[in-house]
Amino acid sequence: MARIFAVANQKGGVGKTTTTVNLAAALAAHAQRVLLVDLDPRGNATMGSGVDKRAVATTVYQVLIGQSEVSAARARSEAGAYDVLAANRELAGAEIDLVQLDNREKRLKDALAKVEADYDFILIDCPPSLSMLTLNGLCAAHGVIIPMQCEYYALEGLSDLVNTIKQVHAKLNRDLKIIGLLRVMFDPRSTLSQQVSDQLEAHFGDKVFKAIIPRNVRLAEAPSHGLPGVIFDKAAKGSQAYLTFAAEMIERIKAL
Repeated sequence: MARIFAVANQKGGVGKTTTTVNLAAALAAHAQRVLLVDLDPRGNATMGSGVDKRAVATTVYQVLIGQSEVSAARARSEAGAYDVLAANRELAGAEIDLVQLDNREKRLKDALAKVEADYDFILIDCPPSLSMLTLNGLCAAHGVIIPMQCEYYALEGLSDLVNTIKQVHAKLNRDLKIIGLLRVMFDPRSTLSQQVSDQLEAHFGDKVFKAIIPRNVRLAEAPSHGLPGVIFDKAAKGSQAYLTFAAEMIERIKAL
C-alpha cells in the first residue's frame, strides 16, 4: 500500500512545488511507483511535470466533488515516469463547493483509498494557506514533509504549521505526523543559513533530513521546459540533492 505524504508549508515561496515535483521524479528514478496530487489551483506542479493544465479534461477538482474517480482523472508525466492528478484554476471553486458536501475534509482521503494499491508513494502538493484544500491534503496523508528555507521568517511560520499539524492529528487524522524537515534553497556561504540550520537540528533532531537542497539555477529553469529538475539536468547539484533525498525517504519509511 502507498505511503501518502503532504508537502506543506503555510509560507509561500519556500519550494513546496519544486520539492514535490523533483521528489516524485527522483522516487520514480529509484524504481518507485508514484502519484503526484496537485492541490494548488495555480497548477504549477502539473505544468512542472509536463502535463498541460489547460488541456486536461478531468482534474482533482472533479475527484473532490465526486464527479470522477482518481483512476479516470490521473494523467501521466512521461518525462518524470510518474502519474499526476492535475489541477488548474477550476480548483479554486472547490473551496465553496466542498462546504456543502458531507465529510468535506476527507474527500481526498476517500478517493485515494481506491488507488493506494497502485503506488508506493503518493505526494500531495498543498497550497500555501490553511484552506479546505490543505485540510484535505493533511487528512489524507500519513505524514508531512516540510520544505524549509534557512531564514528567520521561515522559523516563525514553522511554529504555526506545527500547531496546525497537531490540531489535525488530534481532531481529524490520528495517523498524521511530521516525517521530516527538508532544508531547501540552502546557501552554504551564508552565516545566517548555517545558524538557522543548526537551530533546526538542535530543536527537531532526526526529524531534519540529512539531505540539503542547495540554491540551483537549473532547478529554477526546469519548469519552463515542463520537466522536473532531476530530468532536465540530472548532473546539476540541485538534481543530485533531490536524488539523494529520495533515497533517504525510501530508507526513512522502512522505519515507520
